[in-house]
Amino acid sequence: MQHFENPSIADSRPALNLRLAAALACGAAMPFAYAPYDLKWLALLALTGWVLLLLVGRAWATGYAFGLGWFGIGAWWLAPTLHTFGPLPWGWTVLAVACVGAVLAVFPALLAWTAHRLAFGKQGRMLLLLPLLAVGEEWLRGHLFTGLPWTPLGSLLLDTPAIGWAAIVGVYGATLLPVGLAAALAAMLAEIGLRYGLVAFSLLLVAGFFAPPPYQAEGPAHRVALVQANIPQSLKWDGDFLNDTMARYARLSAEAAQKAEIIVWPEAAVPLFLERAPEWRQWLLEQMQGWDRPLLFGGLKLAADESAAHNGLFLFTPGSTELQFVGKRHLVPFGEYVPEWIPFLHKFVPGIADFRPTADNGVLQPDGGRYGSLVCYEAIFPEQARQRAQTAAVLINVTNDAWYGHTPASWQHMQAARMRAVETGRYLLRAANTGVSAIIAPDGQVVNSMPWFEEGVVYGEYRDASGQTPYLQRGDTPLLYLLIPLLIIVLYPRRLTL
Repeated sequence: MQHFENPSIADSRPALNLRLAAALACGAAMPFAYAPYDLKWLALLALTGWVLLLLVGRAWATGYAFGLGWFGIGAWWLAPTLHTFGPLPWGWTVLAVACVGAVLAVFPALLAWTAHRLAFGKQGRMLLLLPLLAVGEEWLRGHLFTGLPWTPLGSLLLDTPAIGWAAIVGVYGATLLPVGLAAALAAMLAEIGLRYGLVAFSLLLVAGFFAPPPYQAEGPAHRVALVQANIPQSLKWDGDFLNDTMARYARLSAEAAQKAEIIVWPEAAVPLFLERAPEWRQWLLEQMQGWDRPLLFGGLKLAADESAAHNGLFLFTPGSTELQFVGKRHLVPFGEYVPEWIPFLHKFVPGIADFRPTADNGVLQPDGGRYGSLVCYEAIFPEQARQRAQTAAVLINVTNDAWYGHTPASWQHMQAARMRAVETGRYLLRAANTGVSAIIAPDGQVVNSMPWFEEGVVYGEYRDASGQTPYLQRGDTPLLYLLIPLLIIVLYPRRLTL
């Protein structure tokens, strides 16, 4: 088995700087592998290049540089969002993006450092450890400090024959395939166990091309209308524009009621508290009674003590004057609430983040239907969709991505929603204020959608689902437990000649 290079040679200052710059460049290439670019081959090249750099040494620094390029460059869309709606000066927005990249870069750095330490100087063993540890690292990124699994490696399986594995192992387990391919390719390029690398690469390719087929929904078919009102973010909460907002939704919904069985509006479509606006509540009920269709619409609801609010989804059922409500459970830190470990932030930014999570199951049930609600940010978390899909026959994702403007963020957000459909084996109906609104099938394919930043309605058909994918049944727990014996086998093999 080959060992790492002599540090006195590998760690000369010019050579180290060059390697770190190369790792940064590999990381900066990663965002282009995701939507809307979808250059998946670039991810394989970038990951392979990064693994080759790790073989030389300085694992933590090389891993951190890679993560800084990936998440620092990949989160650039935060800058115009914070500048436009913060509003913050450009200098502060750049600093904020840099901070996001600096924090998230810790995860690939931790992955690289752990693999390096457990390899005990043996390159072949490190190549075996990296894909296994990467699964745990991605899971940790999705959970630590409330989690931020944005652009996870498992999403690279979308639009490939390998996507069926996501219904079995979830997005975190799917990490094993791209990182495994990169490690095997690196082994061949670095001539570390060429035969083993070729065998591993071939087996992973076969596993990808002959993955289990995605699950299909086989329940009754329904016609749905997803309303994309395209309300500018600068006017969404403007009281002077409220009449125009509600008139636009009413006009589009009156048309939709003639063509669909159910209508869905996006997140916070009704930009007011209905409890405090009885005239608007009455007007809305009259409109909905006239359409004679179940209507799911995003809105805000006051907490019981009226000291905070819930962001969630309302359901109107024809013939009833009551509105069912389920709320968002996974809130956006700093945007919707302040973490308990920094309560002093309220003193510096009064009025920030006065939202609370709800304790309901997130499922709305009109006559004959069971709709699992994912409000905006919740769609990036597999466990949120899995919890709803335990009892829901279809998932509803309402969101307002107008915050992000014409940046990749909206497309990457929808990419996450597509993974939730595959993992749960459910159709996912995505209604977005400015787009991308879409009907997503259980195989992750977009059945129908419309261009973003246009006003209109997405019509299409979806089917209820009652079956349960392996991931829906068991979640991430079996996979994480399985990693333990696999790591033991790698660390203490009877014979390992790599």
